[in-house]
Amino acid sequence: MTELYGSDAYAPSEVAQRIETVGVAKARMATLPLLMLGMLAGAFIGLGAMFFALVKSDPTLGFALSSVLGGLVFSLGLLLVVVAGAELFTGNNLLAMAWADGKISSMELLRNWILVCLANLVGAAGLALLVFLSGHVDLNAGAISQQVVKMALAKQGLSMTQAFFRGMLCNVLVCMAVWMAMAGRSVTDKMVAIVLPITAFVAAGFEHSIANMYLMPLAMLIQNFGPPVGGSVAVTLTGMASNLVPVIAGNLVGGSVLVGLTYHVIYRRGQAEVDSASPGEPASKI
Repeated sequence: MTELYGSDAYAPSEVAQRIETVGVAKARMATLPLLMLGMLAGAFIGLGAMFFALVKSDPTLGFALSSVLGGLVFSLGLLLVVVAGAELFTGNNLLAMAWADGKISSMELLRNWILVCLANLVGAAGLALLVFLSGHVDLNAGAISQQVVKMALAKQGLSMTQAFFRGMLCNVLVCMAVWMAMAGRSVTDKMVAIVLPITAFVAAGFEHSIANMYLMPLAMLIQNFGPPVGGSVAVTLTGMASNLVPVIAGNLVGGSVLVGLTYHVIYRRGQAEVDSASPGEPASKI
């Protein structure tokens, strides 16, 4: 099959099968390693967001350049997740493929999504605390602090509709990055597959729930325990929740429906019957 595509990458139909197989393993992973890998993923995405904020805090860069360069360095987060190994809620939305094929139950699917999302929150917020205590946000004469608070306030100010659709578009690109990384056979293949989709969603200003779980707690730490930043408007837990609820919903729709279920219909729907067909059956039935 791969020869048809003129490369040694896995063909799309093979990627679909691999994602289903991996999805079954993820859904049935023991709770402790699932939570630990989830916390790692939250921290990894937080590292990407930290790198992004550093680039955006440079006032000498124009809007387009800082957005594209910031998206490029943010790719570090998903690269760490995919290559080093971790459980990321947004990428795990692709478990919908295994669920749609009857390989995992609804309870297994929800267990993975809920536990991983909560673990991602712990990992991302925990990294935010470590970054704050390190004094990193004071670099560039406090410009990083100002940029983090500015971004968090912008996220808090989004309407639910804006947050939902930005979350949806974000996870279409994230899950496409994961999908294409699964087609690669080397670390270089995976890196090439990941960089452009992630750069695109960040530069476009779309919303990634796990990145927000790092940026918004960090902004609250800055405003409550650092020099005055952000004027009279504060980033709050209520504001964070008002962002995360629609963004998580949008991420779910974008990743599980627009990517996962779409590719399920294209490549895997009815495949169980094909896989179990005897070799002697006519090709027209397959």
